[in-house]
This record gives sequence, structure tokens and C-alpha cells, in this order.
Amino acid sequence: MFPDFTLEKFLITLENYNLNIWPLQIVSYILGIAAVVLAVKRTRHSDRAISLILSIYWLWIGIVFCMLYWAKTFNLALMFGIVLIVQGLLFLYSSIKNNISFSYTGNFHSVIGIVLIFYAMIGYQLTGLFIGHTYPNLFAFGLVPCPTMIFTLGLLLWTDKKIPICILIIPALFSLMGIEAAVKGIYEDIGLYVLGLLAVIMIFLRDRKAY
Repeated sequence: MFPDFTLEKFLITLENYNLNIWPLQIVSYILGIAAVVLAVKRTRHSDRAISLILSIYWLWIGIVFCMLYWAKTFNLALMFGIVLIVQGLLFLYSSIKNNISFSYTGNFHSVIGIVLIFYAMIGYQLTGLFIGHTYPNLFAFGLVPCPTMIFTLGLLLWTDKKIPICILIIPALFSLMGIEAAVKGIYEDIGLYVLGLLAVIMIFLRDRKAY
């Protein structure tokens, strides 16, 4: 699908990126943990804050990772950057309008959401370490697309009201592309393909029913 995409070039991009943005990897985890805590222990401003955190992730990835780093080695990175900026703007709009409600309820969707969140923040990186993707070639949670997409879908499984369908379009497309990345050697993205599509289907079927 993407003939000019190779694992070798992508790992070079990751190395330069991770070394240059340190210690934002730590900040990204702090924001992710904050989003999870805000969904579990809700406050008046939890929904706006979680949407804002997701917006920050996607705007950063679209502008900084895709356009400033990845575009040097991958021709379609600018297009991906634009798409992910759109995703970030959708979450920014949701933060302003407060139209997505996040809440961990302990139901089946929430439990699957935990699986996705755990894989995005820990499992993805451990899988990478096992196959040799060690720092600075590590896929940083919250700072590169794939683990962040899994995390996003995990949180969307925790929503307790119907979400705007436009929020799901880009995650669905990226989940489908996970198999392409896995074929190219990013085996961590088998999780994106399987868990991502599962989450999109679950959210879509859930939201067809009225709350």
C-alpha cells in the first residue's frame, strides 16, 4: 500500500524524534494517566479535560511528528499529518462544546477499554522491546500515532453517551492500516489492527442504541 515506507527509515525517524523531544515522553504519560484518572474519578470538568488531552496528543503528532520529522523520510507523512490535525481539532471542538462524556462504569465496554489503554501505554512498548525496538527507537505513547490511536479508542469505549460519528472515522481507517505496518515489521501494530477494529465496531454498535 505504501511502497516508500520501510521499517528502517521509520526507526531512523523515531530515533531523531525521541532524542530531540526528551523528556516529553514522561509528560505524555503524565497526561495519559491524568485522562484515565479523570474518567474514573469524575469531576465537573473531566470531560472537557480528557477531550483537551486527546486534542493535544493529536495536534502534536500531526504537526510535529508527521510534518516536521516523518515527512523527511515518507512522502505521505504530510497527508497523515493533516488527517491527524483534523482529529485533534475534532477533540478540541468536543472539549469546547463538552459533547463527549467519559466515565468508567465497569461494564463490558469499559473492561475492553482497559485492555486497549493498558496495551497502548505498556503492552505496545513491551512488545517493541521484545522484538528489538528499544529506546531511542521506541514508539512513544502519546507522541506517535499507533499507540495513541489505541489509547484514544480505549477512552472512547468509556464514553457513556453517543459520540459524534466523525470522531470514529479516522481511528477506523488507522486501525485498518495497522495490518500494513505489521507486514512491514512493526508487529506491535497487530494490536492496533485487532483491538482497534474491535473497539470501533463495539462503539458503533453501542451507539446505534439510545442511551
